[in-house]
Amino acid sequence: MPTTAPTAHALSDVTASDSTLRRFLHGLPGVDAVGLEARAASLGTRSIKTTAKAYAIDLAISMVDLTTLEGADTPGKVRALGAKAVHPDPTDRTAPTTAAVCVYPDMVAVAKEAVAGSDVKVASVATAFPAGRAALDVKLADVRDAVAAGADEIDMVIDRGAFLAGKYLKVYDEIVAVKQACGDRARLKVIFETGELSTYDNIRRASWLGMLAGADFIKTSTGKVAVNATPANTLLMLEAVRDFRAQTGIQVGVKPAGGIRTSKDAIKFLVLVNETAGADWLDNHWFRFGASSLLNDLLMQRQKLATGRYSGPDYVTVD
Repeated sequence: MPTTAPTAHALSDVTASDSTLRRFLHGLPGVDAVGLEARAASLGTRSIKTTAKAYAIDLAISMVDLTTLEGADTPGKVRALGAKAVHPDPTDRTAPTTAAVCVYPDMVAVAKEAVAGSDVKVASVATAFPAGRAALDVKLADVRDAVAAGADEIDMVIDRGAFLAGKYLKVYDEIVAVKQACGDRARLKVIFETGELSTYDNIRRASWLGMLAGADFIKTSTGKVAVNATPANTLLMLEAVRDFRAQTGIQVGVKPAGGIRTSKDAIKFLVLVNETAGADWLDNHWFRFGASSLLNDLLMQRQKLATGRYSGPDYVTVD
C-alpha cells in the first residue's frame, strides 16, 4: 500500500523557496469550471440499487467522522456520541462502526474513554479551529495537547489569509510544523475551507500545497461557513490526490465535510471517489465524511432496506 510519508524526492525541489513554490503552484493546469461542474453533476446521476446500495450505505457509515464541535459540548454529549460511533444502531449489531469521533482538544480524553476497545478513532480539530487566527506556537501547543490526550488524528486549518495573500511558503511551513507535532501518533488532515478560497484554481493549489507538506488527508471545510463540501470541489481534490500518487507513489486521503446530510448525497460522493481516484480510496483509511446528521439518515435507509419499512427519525438516536 502506498505510504503517507513526507513528499517523495520527485517534488522536493519545488518547496526550496517561496519563488519555486509559487512557480510550481501557479504552473498547475487551470481548472475548467464548467467541465468540472458538469462532470460532477453527471456522476451524481448514477443509480445505485439493491445489493450495491446496501453495500454503499454500510461503506458510508464506516467512513463517517461523527462530529460535535460546539461551544456547548459536554462530557455527557461526547460520551453519547462515542457510544453511537461504536454501535450506531443499538438494535442491530451488524451495523458497522463509524471511522472516528471528532471533538475539540479538551474533549479528546473523554472521547478516547468512550470508544475504548473499539476500532473507532478519536480525531481532534486544532490550530485555532475554525479561523486559524493564532500564532504558530499557540497552534502547535493546541496540537500537542490533543495528541498527548490520545488523539489518533488531527484536523488542522490552514491560514487562509496567508494563502490568499500568496504567502504559500508560510502556509507550507506551518503544515510541516504541525505534521511534526503530530509525530508518529496521529495522522494529519489539512482543512482548506474551500468556501473561502474563491476559485477552483485556488483549491487545486491548496490541495497540492497540503500534500507537498505531508498531509495524510486533505479536507474541504470546517463546516462553519456557508459553502462547505460540494461534489465539484471534492472531485477536484480527488483528481489532485490521484495525480499526486501518480507522480510520487504517495497516497493521500480526502475528507469532504459540511452539508452532506443524506444517504443519497453520500452515495453520490462514493461514486465520485470510485470514478475519479479509483477503488483504492474506497476505504475509511483514505476517504471520510465529516458529518453529524448524515449518520442518522444512513441508519434509516439501512433499516428500510432490511425491513422494507421506513422507520423514521424517532427510531435513531438524536445527536
